[in-house]
Amino acid sequence: MADQRPVGLVTGASSGIGRSAALALAKAGYDVVINYSRNEPGANETSAAAQAEGASTLVYRCDVAEDAEVKAMLAATKERFGRLDALINNAGITVDTPPKAMDDLSVEDWNRVFSVNVLSIFLVTRAAAPMLKESHGAIVNTNSVAGLRPALQPLPYAASKAAVANLTKTLATTLGPEIRVNGVAPGWMEGEWMERALGDNYEGLMSRRAKYTPLERCVTPDDVAESMMSLITGNRFVTGEIITVDGGFTSTT
Repeated sequence: MADQRPVGLVTGASSGIGRSAALALAKAGYDVVINYSRNEPGANETSAAAQAEGASTLVYRCDVAEDAEVKAMLAATKERFGRLDALINNAGITVDTPPKAMDDLSVEDWNRVFSVNVLSIFLVTRAAAPMLKESHGAIVNTNSVAGLRPALQPLPYAASKAAVANLTKTLATTLGPEIRVNGVAPGWMEGEWMERALGDNYEGLMSRRAKYTPLERCVTPDDVAESMMSLITGNRFVTGEIITVDGGFTSTT
């Protein structure tokens, strides 16, 4: 396997950060496993773009909160490529319920957010660990600034991302020295996720946030993917760290 291209798996790769991460891997010479749950057209678009960069791809539909499906995805990865060198645990969801509307938040919604945002990282990491140990690979988890400090985010989302931060550090201890585990914590990000969250206020609130950010703009999915790649292809003595990618906003406000 030494003469083969390295292989990366990205969960939630049909759009946003996941798509940017998959393309960044492809540009860096990786073949890519593109996971999705519902957005098949988006996953196929990611695959086509990665192939245009020279990557071989495997598009795999899988609910990453379901253990049997996760195990099947990693088995398919091994059958197709025979190896795994990088894992980006990016799949994530939220709810529309404002944090003060606690009575409107169902237990089912709370549990689903934690299943996708937290449990999935454990399940995918556990299934991927044998191949990653063989390659001395790297894992990067998508955190959020909402999990690092209080924020006006839906309660299950913020709490789940705080759990992801702890899990990232704990996995770094558990899986070292063979596997490095780090995270990236994006701030307010341009694109569909924040458009859905902010609605008609998107343009105004994003402009206001950019005004108070030292680098004078909000983060993009490509910014996040660039930081992910730095943790995968470089920073060989860094593990258990979470890099905030927000243009300096949380450091200076």
